[in-house]
Amino acid sequence: MNQSLLIVEDDEALREQLCRRLTQQGFTVSTAATVEQALAIIATLTALDAALLDQNIDADNGLDLIAPIAEKFGRCRIVMHTGYGSIPAAVAATKRGAADYLTKPATLEHITLALLGREDSQQAPALPSAPPSLERLEWEHIQRVLNSHDGNVSAAARTLGIHRRTLQRRLKKRPSASEYERDRPPLNDSEN
Repeated sequence: MNQSLLIVEDDEALREQLCRRLTQQGFTVSTAATVEQALAIIATLTALDAALLDQNIDADNGLDLIAPIAEKFGRCRIVMHTGYGSIPAAVAATKRGAADYLTKPATLEHITLALLGREDSQQAPALPSAPPSLERLEWEHIQRVLNSHDGNVSAAARTLGIHRRTLQRRLKKRPSASEYERDRPPLNDSEN
């Protein structure tokens, strides 16, 4: 295969694991932990076939890397990979040029298929048995408003009718995956 790949992930253990496993899959991997590091790497690369970008990178947004990658490497396949997926964020990512949007934890097979552009990566997830939690709905609404203002926290806070610092605190308190437990579909009897 021998395709060049950029992984941008702020979780060091996950970044190293993805690097190791995707190198074994035949990718030539470069990694970055921040948007700044990623931009520096992008500037030095002569070719880039695929990019796996974490959406929330400390205080930065992985969506901001889509445009610089697409400008320099027009045929690069960009895949967003996030633990805090939402419909508005997925829409924003695809509008900016991402080819796929995966939520963590994604299997190595799904990641590889998404990076290669194979149709098998697009498996429809099972619908939850209960409506989304209030925390998830609030998070998705905040993300939708923030994306509509191109990430401008002050403008989003004005639209939401809250103080900018309040919005910044809410953004820092991202819901963890365990808080979305209610949103997950129930396990089948065979999986228990």
